[in-house]
Amino acid sequence: MSATLIDGKKISAQIKEEVKEEVLQLREKGIVPCLAVIQVGNDPASSVYVRNKRKACEYTGIRFQDDLLPEDTSQEALLDRIQELNEDPQVHGILVQLPLPQGIDEKAVTYAISPAKDVDGFHPVNAGSLFLGEKGFVSCTPAGILQLLKRSGIEIAGKECVVLGRSNIVGKPMAALLLAENGTVTVTHSKTRNLREVTKRADILVVAVGKPRFVDDTFLKEGAVVIDVGIHRNESNQLCGDVDFEKAAPRCSAITPVPGGVGPMTVAMLMKNCAQAAAESVQEEPRNGGR
Repeated sequence: MSATLIDGKKISAQIKEEVKEEVLQLREKGIVPCLAVIQVGNDPASSVYVRNKRKACEYTGIRFQDDLLPEDTSQEALLDRIQELNEDPQVHGILVQLPLPQGIDEKAVTYAISPAKDVDGFHPVNAGSLFLGEKGFVSCTPAGILQLLKRSGIEIAGKECVVLGRSNIVGKPMAALLLAENGTVTVTHSKTRNLREVTKRADILVVAVGKPRFVDDTFLKEGAVVIDVGIHRNESNQLCGDVDFEKAAPRCSAITPVPGGVGPMTVAMLMKNCAQAAAESVQEEPRNGGR
């Protein structure tokens, strides 16, 4: 069997084009979507992620507001800055780049962002809305994976879907999205017994375990669709995922590569969420949030 490569670069480019059009229409109505990104300190990896977000904003026409705060910024000062952005009608999306320096409580920071501006989809109000099937912002990586599946013509309804990993950012929201699409969903994790027996039932397997090349062909049934969320550097300093691509691909009907699979989708969905936040800012009163 020859696996179809699910091209995240191509699909993310389609989404960014759609967002560009949405932003153009909003600008014609006098609304300029704006994303404010707060970075505390200058962690090199964080700086690369922020730069990618800036580029995507420039491409789609979203105004990018960069708040670079010193490494020694206190939690109180950071929360005060978030509150200022919550109250600024010109800012539609707020994102605090993680990780934060030691001594700052990530949970307190996440909870401080108004749910109406939480374009990362991490606030409990948005997480709860997802599980209840209500409107809200969905975490960008799972939202991107859903688009990869749908735009590749992969049917989810009635399929056995297995999610490897139970993080709040990927695993849990991914399970909720697949369930909402009428998939039969199993979430596995480090305490799952007979893991291979469970994953071998999967028609669709989403792997987000944070271990390089953890999943090989022995985890898969013939013809499975495999989505690889992981990103690592191997011994040769080349990028690789949580899936051993060379071993897994021959058993798959479709698979995402690393790089060029899930990665580009995360930023594209962030742009989509930001455009949505700007559109909703004129339709309704902001939901309660902040502190």
